Amino acid sequence: MIIDFHTHVFPEVIAAKTIEKLGAFANITAKTNGVLSGLKASMQEAGVDYSVILPVVTKPAQFQSVNEYAASINGKDGIISFGGIHPDSTDYKRELDQIHAFGLPGIKLHPDYQQAHINDQRYLDLITYAVDLGLIISIHAGVDIGLPDIVHCPPNEALQMLQYVEEHAKHPEEAKIILAHTGGYDQWDDVEQLLVGKHVYFDLAYSLGHIPGQQLLRIIENHGADRILFATDSPWNGQKEDIAYLKSLGLPPEEEAAILGENGAVLLQL
Repeated sequence: MIIDFHTHVFPEVIAAKTIEKLGAFANITAKTNGVLSGLKASMQEAGVDYSVILPVVTKPAQFQSVNEYAASINGKDGIISFGGIHPDSTDYKRELDQIHAFGLPGIKLHPDYQQAHINDQRYLDLITYAVDLGLIISIHAGVDIGLPDIVHCPPNEALQMLQYVEEHAKHPEEAKIILAHTGGYDQWDDVEQLLVGKHVYFDLAYSLGHIPGQQLLRIIENHGADRILFATDSPWNGQKEDIAYLKSLGLPPEEEAAILGENGAVLLQL
């Protein structure tokens, strides 16, 4: 089984302009057209069984429309969608309850797009309550190459967030928190120093081919392959290409299988 734990799609009416704009900011070229049909075509070509879509709520007013759409596609044709929520929500508990009631397995947070640091009290309260609900929390971590000036989730602040959850969640041992981009894009030295070995998952979104191969192997070994999730950040990395890259690393077969899908299946209770 192969699960891509970090993908994005955009509504068809804005997809082309959104892809063009984001690609220009980051100086990268999308590997799909950015819509649901493009992701499904990529999955079929690459042999991906499930893709997890991570919607980003960039302002509180988007909450209802984003999550209603997420609920409408969740669980169909190999698509699993998380919900989205903004730290400026006026009633984060009600909104998280609604996401849970929709049957969405988790939430996506993007501190750079949402312009709040991950150790901000708004995030800390929101994440702790999401953990108590049993939701998976996927967080953009490290540099966003389209918004590189201020990093809102560097490893030291991510560590502070994890420590807060450990102290305040009802059952912190059951927390399912994912730091995307192998713990923090382009801040992997600090990831190794501060986050490796902690009670947190790393996804590989937009990391394969970007993080030095030996450093990635070291992180996998020291953090544990059971806490690593295959992910591409599609449409920004190609699913077929990233699967091939992961398989080229020479990991033990059991670790490769765990990363490609078994860990994700456990998290998603598939």
